[in-house]
Amino acid sequence: MSDTIKNLEWRYAVKKFDAERLLPHEKVESLKRAFNLTATSFGLQPITLLVLQNKGLQEELVAHSYGQQQVAQASHVLVICIQKTISKDYITNYFKQVQKIRGTSDSILNPFKEAMVDDFSKKDVLEIRQWAKNQAYLALGNLLTICAMEKVDSCPMEGFDPMGYDAVLQLESKGLSSVLVLPVGYRAEDDMFSDFKKVRKDLDDSVIEIG
Repeated sequence: MSDTIKNLEWRYAVKKFDAERLLPHEKVESLKRAFNLTATSFGLQPITLLVLQNKGLQEELVAHSYGQQQVAQASHVLVICIQKTISKDYITNYFKQVQKIRGTSDSILNPFKEAMVDDFSKKDVLEIRQWAKNQAYLALGNLLTICAMEKVDSCPMEGFDPMGYDAVLQLESKGLSSVLVLPVGYRAEDDMFSDFKKVRKDLDDSVIEIG
């Protein structure tokens, strides 16, 4: 069995973190870089990662997390946010970055840019939000895998009040909205869930092969 599979079997949704243990700087940097390298639709990256290491704010966020103490216990809390709007300027800035990094000419980029601007101008707010949220889930999956590879414990959360998080973290002023939460750190020695066997479908029930 490969180390990758062993690491994925090692990970679980932590129910209790060791509040005294902090992630080293290099582990946090790996998670940040992995987030930034996540594939997104059109490469537009309509997502932003908020990295929180502030016990006062973490305690405050428990009330907006349905009482889940992992938010307060964790070394860091990663909050995946989405852009509330995808404007013409946002798309234009993306193509400027493409040109800066790759040196691609305007004659090649402009038709794609204009088509993308036109496409997004026809989408309503809810459609853009759902599209951006899909990208956030891609990032969450990537982060969970990297956490397992780096032996960083985590607990993915959909169960929280985004409006409460947005208010506490002042996300409105940044044009962002929180959609997913990922406390990270190290499992507590007395978290009984760490010894539970994984419950998954049999592989033959989960995967269909067509040859």
